[in-house]
Amino acid sequence: MTTATKQHQGNITVQLIITSIIASIGAFLFGYIGLSGGATLNEGIADTNEELVYRNEHYLDQYCRDGAGSDTMYLPSVYVPGIIATLIASRVTRKNGRRRSMIVGGISYFIGATLIAIVPRLVQYGPDQLAIIIGRIFAGVGVGFGVQAIPLYLSEIAPAKYRGGLTFMFQLAISLGMLASNIINYVTRVEGEHRWTDYRGISISFGVVACLALLMVVGAKFLPETPNSLIQRGSKDEGRRSLEKLRGNEEVEEEFQDIVAASELASTVKTPFRSIFWKKNRPQLVMAILMPAFQALTGMDSLLYYSSILLLNMGFGEKSSFYSSVMVGGALVLSTLLSMAVVDRLGRRVLLISGGIVMIICQVIIGIILVNKLGDDQNLSKGLSILVMVLICVFALAFGWSWGPIAWTIPSEIFPLEIRSIGQSITVAVNFGMVVVVAESFMPLLCAFKFGLFIFYGGWIIIMTIFVCLFLPETKGVPIEDMTCVWRKHWFWKKIVPTQHGHILS
Repeated sequence: MTTATKQHQGNITVQLIITSIIASIGAFLFGYIGLSGGATLNEGIADTNEELVYRNEHYLDQYCRDGAGSDTMYLPSVYVPGIIATLIASRVTRKNGRRRSMIVGGISYFIGATLIAIVPRLVQYGPDQLAIIIGRIFAGVGVGFGVQAIPLYLSEIAPAKYRGGLTFMFQLAISLGMLASNIINYVTRVEGEHRWTDYRGISISFGVVACLALLMVVGAKFLPETPNSLIQRGSKDEGRRSLEKLRGNEEVEEEFQDIVAASELASTVKTPFRSIFWKKNRPQLVMAILMPAFQALTGMDSLLYYSSILLLNMGFGEKSSFYSSVMVGGALVLSTLLSMAVVDRLGRRVLLISGGIVMIICQVIIGIILVNKLGDDQNLSKGLSILVMVLICVFALAFGWSWGPIAWTIPSEIFPLEIRSIGQSITVAVNFGMVVVVAESFMPLLCAFKFGLFIFYGGWIIIMTIFVCLFLPETKGVPIEDMTCVWRKHWFWKKIVPTQHGHILS
């Protein structure tokens, strides 16, 4: 291939932007349902961390002494089906195309949201909870299929020199979904006349999901399939037309030939799941596991929860959770927007390292401030509360330009075509598993470590920043089908990856 050291030409077209926005609807729903705690349900069925803020008079100490009633099954009931679905989606995405998995995901979102939004209003007792559980499972399947296919789709349709910015749309949509979910839940549940007592808020929240899921299905029907997927499945002419349409011109011969060559090599691999463990694919497999794991271990979720307690202590009452969600969510959206403009100029490593340094500083300072301050009658002064809240927002800004989006971007762009689908499934499965582990262990760890929990997460950020410095090569501007070259040039991975493709298979 001639493009290993040369970027493919291609510009951002209006169609490419519209295509990316439509494809990212599934990411918005992922943020809305999966990462915000979902469009949360009523008391006794599903509670989020916000309810700890609403209900506990003494917040942390009361929880650690007596516990707090919350539905710890919310995340597992969504993410466990999601893990199973994303592994199934690997085969669907490879055999039937990226669009097909997005359509399956949209249909699953729609069924799950409709069950949760409508059925409980028709049945007063008993079966409504069963409908909600089934709805969660379908929502989890939607999350699994959507999150597996969308990053791949965005990476494959993007020109090499703009791939980072376009794939960052995935994280931008997630952040917007989280923000929208918290705003809608607040308006329908806190401001409503019958807060906690009926299903009106649930119907509105999941009605939004159902409408967007329907739009996702219809939109995906009209999206072009990626050239890489079409050519891999034997439709070379259609793949070339798709590439010309996405690039806005017919001068695509060099990129087309690269994809054809990658497809011919992919056709020789009959067992993608087994081949991903071959020695030549070791660097990509390591990144597929560690990038999503590290993202979860930044402690972003813990700071989002603690910001609610801070604002409650400052006198904002039940509105504290809403205000903290808007501030931190707004910081995430703003930071991701800004980083979209620079990621393809500065590169992935610069953003990860700079973001890591800022997050380490914030976590350590927060931990020091909170020494002996997490407990009854040990609330922070208003001045220190404001300082910690500012640090949390700075942390969110750093997360939004680094580990938030790049933990999704790197795995979606580094795998060769023959194992790209299963590689993305492993990334998603690890992410979902870590989200559940971190979320379910947060409160017990906070009770045990108190301020030390923030130092704990700071330690993990130090580890992941060192890992990036030593083991993550820069991928900006490298054509997606020529990514093997970055491993062959890296000081460590070149010892593992063969100098000529295919010499080392195991």
